Amino acid sequence: MAEENGDKKHDATPKRLQEAREKGQVAKSQDLAAAIVLLLAVILLMTLGKQIATDLFEYAQSMFLDPTLIIAENHEPGAFQQTVLALFYETVIRFMKPLSVFFLLLLATAVLANFAQIGFLWLPDKIAIDFTHLDPIKGLRRIFSMQSVVRLLMGIVKIVICAAVAWFAVENSIGEILHSSENETNQIAAFLIWTLLMVALKVAVALVIIALLDLMYQRWKHIQDMKMTDQELRDEYKNYEGDPQVRSKRRQLQQEMAKKQRVQGTQDADVVVTNPTHFAVALKFDAQTMDVPMVVAKGADYLAFQIRKMAGEHGIPVIERKALARVLFEKVEIGQYVHVMSPEHIQMLAEVMAEAYRLTGRYPEEVRQQSRRTG
Repeated sequence: MAEENGDKKHDATPKRLQEAREKGQVAKSQDLAAAIVLLLAVILLMTLGKQIATDLFEYAQSMFLDPTLIIAENHEPGAFQQTVLALFYETVIRFMKPLSVFFLLLLATAVLANFAQIGFLWLPDKIAIDFTHLDPIKGLRRIFSMQSVVRLLMGIVKIVICAAVAWFAVENSIGEILHSSENETNQIAAFLIWTLLMVALKVAVALVIIALLDLMYQRWKHIQDMKMTDQELRDEYKNYEGDPQVRSKRRQLQQEMAKKQRVQGTQDADVVVTNPTHFAVALKFDAQTMDVPMVVAKGADYLAFQIRKMAGEHGIPVIERKALARVLFEKVEIGQYVHVMSPEHIQMLAEVMAEAYRLTGRYPEEVRQQSRRTG
């Protein structure tokens, strides 16, 4: 039975696929671009080749029949070279347009065929010289590797398929080929060239089909090769999320910061209501801006202890009201005003605020009078 960590049963993560792509490990058929270029070249020869060949033949015939080239000694010194050079430039310009279109189409097709398989991929590291490829031992290993054997077998299969396609393509024309000697030379040449192009077209189509099947296989193989074991998946998750100890320490710091934030408002409070040890809620009330008190800090157990401690350090009254502290802790969040209260709890809250004002020397009447004067 395969080990749990050694069995590649998980699909590759996007991060693993991206890293493989950056290293040039992509699913690609080496023969697809060549097969498509061959097919297009045959089609172009069947459509444009006759016109290009005719123009080339007629121009070559007229050029060689030019008296300037035949009787060069009748001209001034240097005139022959100038004439030949002028004819050369004329030839290049005359055939540059059709030939440039022909080869530019093939070049564009090759680029698009590769782009359609893998998209844009820039790998400057692959351009650099790798001297490890010059190692003869590694070279022999690559030559006699299983991958090389598979490629050799696939090459033989392709040759057999192409030979079979060529045979079936020309089989029905064998009799016509044998009796073509009775025709004119131009007719024989045209027939043979057209037969050759038809055979090449069928072979090119067969090669494109084989290359498409190879592309499907390469993509399937790439997916299988990129699969991950349990250990690889855990390692990648660890690298992505960070070390567990670091994450634990980060969470601890975040919790401590959150705890500090929950008790920091205590220093601005007017009173702290306790339960007496389990809960602590700090309340603030400003008669000029508030209708009811606001909870500025609250906590349970250890946080309640911190709130009581901070209240003692800042001289804030700490008053024990078990029922009121529990209700405030459960129903009112930090930063919210005390609105959801029963009449009983409202009465208790009023008593707590009055007690707090008494202990600190501030009285509600004085606060209300101050509010009226400033209003």
